[in-house]
Amino acid sequence: MPFTFLDRERIVAKPGYNRWLVPPAALAIHLCIGQIYAYSVFNKPMTQIIGIDHSAEADWELTTLGWIFSIALFSLGASAALFGQWLERVGPRKAMFAAALAFSGGFLVASLGIHLHQIWLVYLGHGVLGGIGLGIGYISPVSTLMKWFPDKPGMATGMAIMGFGGGAMIASPMAVGLMNFYSSPSSTGVGETFLTMGLIYFLFMMFGMLIIRIPPENYRLAVNKEKSVKKEPFVNANQAVKTPQFYLLFTVLALNVTAGIGVLGQASVMIQEMFSIQSVPEHLVVGAAAAGGFVGLLSIFNMLGRFFWSSLSDQLGRKNTFSIFFLLGALLYILVPFAGSQGNVLLFIGFFALIISMYGGGFATIPAYLKDLFGTKQVGAIHGRLLLAWSLAALLGPVLVNYIRAYQINSMGLAPAEAYSTTMYIMAALLVIGFVVNLSVKPVKNKHFQS
Repeated sequence: MPFTFLDRERIVAKPGYNRWLVPPAALAIHLCIGQIYAYSVFNKPMTQIIGIDHSAEADWELTTLGWIFSIALFSLGASAALFGQWLERVGPRKAMFAAALAFSGGFLVASLGIHLHQIWLVYLGHGVLGGIGLGIGYISPVSTLMKWFPDKPGMATGMAIMGFGGGAMIASPMAVGLMNFYSSPSSTGVGETFLTMGLIYFLFMMFGMLIIRIPPENYRLAVNKEKSVKKEPFVNANQAVKTPQFYLLFTVLALNVTAGIGVLGQASVMIQEMFSIQSVPEHLVVGAAAAGGFVGLLSIFNMLGRFFWSSLSDQLGRKNTFSIFFLLGALLYILVPFAGSQGNVLLFIGFFALIISMYGGGFATIPAYLKDLFGTKQVGAIHGRLLLAWSLAALLGPVLVNYIRAYQINSMGLAPAEAYSTTMYIMAALLVIGFVVNLSVKPVKNKHFQS
């Protein structure tokens, strides 16, 4: 029968298979779908589709385009929740294939939307289809890697999810280069760039899909081959959502992401306003180019933090690692306004680099936290449902940063450099709440487990 190579039975590893061949498959997927973090490079060119070198009357507004990112993140969480159990049943290869079709197909549909200048097609392409590809692609390699690395589940998830944080570092220059290549007096090059990137990403995701393997049923590490190995008990995904632990971890992830994602979305503007000519001496002013470098640095720490913190959690434990995220993060948010008031740009950058490393680390550590509580067998499905917290935080975080800032500037008359202090203290308070919630997480009761 056609497409039988996608079946779960076809990707069971043979004896002696090297488990270190699996992480490249995960990275091939996550480095592609991590492109969503670089979507802002399209914003300005997409406001000039008609005018080409300026925004014409019929061109789309930035507020209209902002919904693409929101729809994509909502679709990510929704699709991860909906298809998590299906993924565990059919295996990662079929899920990766579906993710590649949806994510890459979204680029093609969005390209058509640019050509016809129909925003609903762009919403459908990059928002809905692309978001579905994001959700399925995000969770598809995670539980597989944890099954291959039962001795280091934190490191395993870090290897996969690190790629998602670093995807923007590849996507941003590639997108800019392609738009420059395709631009002409009659085109901004956006539609052609979407088409090209869709095809490139499809090929790379196919590479990941083809090399992925799952361990045999009774897989065990060579170091444990002399020991008797019992089947690990697990909690079914439908049962997991009936436990208080699921909702505690949902809150933990939502608060950690809320505190980081709002800053990521406003990092460039924030550092320019806090270190403007009105607030610091001229030699300390941060311009647009330096602010772009700051955003790039945050991307690096976002990526590295995913591997560093999740690997460290194998030694410290998940609860202790998240306690560090919340307590250290709260302290750093309280100190950020101080760094700004002192005109200490290096301290400011250092604080946020560490904050964003823990933001990324939270994403990479949470699957291992779920594995510790609910077992490995259904962790992909449970993780998928938990990612709805990401969708919620993606809406809440930017709202807190943007609207509180606007209120303080427009209604209270504060200078832009002073308008972030209240937001930073609110973020610190959210992290303190997260610390308390994290301390409340206890082992799941035995009645919820099955063999």
